[in-house]
Amino acid sequence: MFGISFSELLLVGLVALLVLGPERLPGAARTAGLWVGRLKRSFNAIKQEVEREIGADEIRRQLHNEHILSLEQEARKILNPLQQQPTPAETPITPATPAPAVSTATVEPTPATVSAPVTEPAATAAPAPHDPTPAPRAP
Repeated sequence: MFGISFSELLLVGLVALLVLGPERLPGAARTAGLWVGRLKRSFNAIKQEVEREIGADEIRRQLHNEHILSLEQEARKILNPLQQQPTPAETPITPATPAPAVSTATVEPTPATVSAPVTEPAATAAPAPHDPTPAPRAP
């Protein structure tokens, strides 16, 4: 952790034995160990407090961002009411008469059964892409 090797720790222990003596060295080692433990606990408590504050700040920031997003979505709804309504090109055109049932049997067309393609009246047709006016609605 501090880059202290075993030989350096042994040297510090020998110097402490010479300075303190054999009677006071165990008490000094115990006291040093208690102080180191207290420092570790206080550093861990400070670290947890900072992490808790950072987490609370992140939660506040996230709630603030969600609030801004909801306000932005409400503003879009107010400014663009046409997004809520389907455009005339998207609305399906329903025929006035029900469609005949289609059978799964294959029938070969004969000259008498072939007819010209049916076109819809111009009033119910979808407007051209370049025409900005909407098509009249059927009653």
